[in-house]
Amino acid sequence: MPKNPREDVSPERWEVSRRRMLKNLGVAAATVPFAGALTEMLTDMPANASPRERFAAGQRMARNSVFESPFASHRAYRFTLDNHVTTNPFFVPTRYGAADACALLGCSYNWVGSTNSVVGQMVAAMDAAIAAKVNGIGVPVIDKSAFIAPTNKALESGIPVVAYNASAPASTAAQNHQLAYIGQDLFQAGVEAGKKILTYPVHKGDLVAGFIATPGSLNIQPRIDGAASVLKPAGVNFPEIGTGPLLSQEATAINAWYLSHKDVKFMYCVDAGSTSEAAAVVEKYKLKGKVGVGGFDFLTTTVGAVQNGSQLWTIDQQPYQQGFLPILQLFLYNVSGGLQAPVATDTGLKFVTKAGIGPYTLKDRYEGSSSTPKTLTPPKSIAFP
Repeated sequence: MPKNPREDVSPERWEVSRRRMLKNLGVAAATVPFAGALTEMLTDMPANASPRERFAAGQRMARNSVFESPFASHRAYRFTLDNHVTTNPFFVPTRYGAADACALLGCSYNWVGSTNSVVGQMVAAMDAAIAAKVNGIGVPVIDKSAFIAPTNKALESGIPVVAYNASAPASTAAQNHQLAYIGQDLFQAGVEAGKKILTYPVHKGDLVAGFIATPGSLNIQPRIDGAASVLKPAGVNFPEIGTGPLLSQEATAINAWYLSHKDVKFMYCVDAGSTSEAAAVVEKYKLKGKVGVGGFDFLTTTVGAVQNGSQLWTIDQQPYQQGFLPILQLFLYNVSGGLQAPVATDTGLKFVTKAGIGPYTLKDRYEGSSSTPKTLTPPKSIAFP
């Protein structure tokens, strides 16, 4: 008697094979007679169903199945990324990174929070995610104490929480129990920026503006503090100027400040919007070679400003990874039953000048300048870190 083909196959392997067949069936049914007949048998499709109807039936079967991946069959985990400026263009590549990780791993995420750094709205979004029993939460810890209670509540409910883009300061790190931080070493980024500014050259007594969208916010304040730790001992006049969380506010604030401080030697910006608008002031008033600009990130306008010399340098902190890695780490925590705990990941500090801006002019998801997935060609040689 012929042997049952399932007898030598574990239930898990058989389930994966069946799911693979169902996943491929939607595509095949539209063109392959046998697959079309099988679709009819498995979905009660009528014999005269159109290719479009067969395709849709196959896709419904695939959507209702357990996601197939190199891992054992698992739930389609749901994650939440809470954010402080949900519409800010800096986070476009972050969202692409999260979406790509979800597509790779068979899970989903919600993008929630505040549009203008209202901490209460972020906390409310965390509370809603906990009530919805999501499988993991990522949050920029932009306030030293506001996220302690919701994080503890999530952990007590079995929901892992990671920080991304901003972490708790040392003073409250023991109370902020996020399982890991994924992002840049923000204070050190400021220190290195301060050293770079002094090479402009900037000397004792010179005026250097420190532009910051939201003073006190832990995702950017450490960059001001780090630069101050270098510039102030050098005798540099380094005021901190708040510009506002929205691009329109930043443009107005920086333009107005410059018009009343035309003796400024350098404009240092700690967020993407301020960086872009400071470079725009240099272009508007023809200040190339007179006023230096340095800042962060790669808005389209920033890339152009570095290319044309209106901005001397910008710092890459890899925002795509700040979306991709939280999803990946939260997924691993879930699929491993908590054995694979999230780990701290420094997403880097890289100064990019006119000489190195070329790759950032490409249209791709990694810098948020295109929604189209692309495979890019790595450089022929890699600079020593």
